[in-house]
Amino acid sequence: MTFDPFTIIMLAVLAVLIFFMFRNSRKRQADARELQSKVQPGAKVMTNFGVFGTILSIDEDENQVLLETSPGTVLTVHRQTVARVVEPKADVVEESAAIEGEPEFGERLDSETDATSTDATDEKPDTKKSDD
Repeated sequence: MTFDPFTIIMLAVLAVLIFFMFRNSRKRQADARELQSKVQPGAKVMTNFGVFGTILSIDEDENQVLLETSPGTVLTVHRQTVARVVEPKADVVEESAAIEGEPEFGERLDSETDATSTDATDEKPDTKKSDD
């Protein structure tokens, strides 16, 4: 039985697809295990529907989580609705790389700086064009 080049290419593509499917599946399982290890009472979390809160307790038998969203407000949600654990971000100091006197992209200028800073390209012509 001889294989033509088209059949060999199709088998190679199939093998690559199967490889990536298994790799993606393992990656998702590892992410789920990592999330479940972080989900513990006292952790600040975000649910799938965007509610932020602190876990008070976890009921393993019923797969329920008691989530305190604000002082005195406790929600009971399914354990799988916990999307991620919110970790406090460190303060990031941004270094300004802008040229002195030039506004950054999207930065608005106040009217005083607009009136005082004029470039040669911003000047209006002294005469208007006629409609001859």
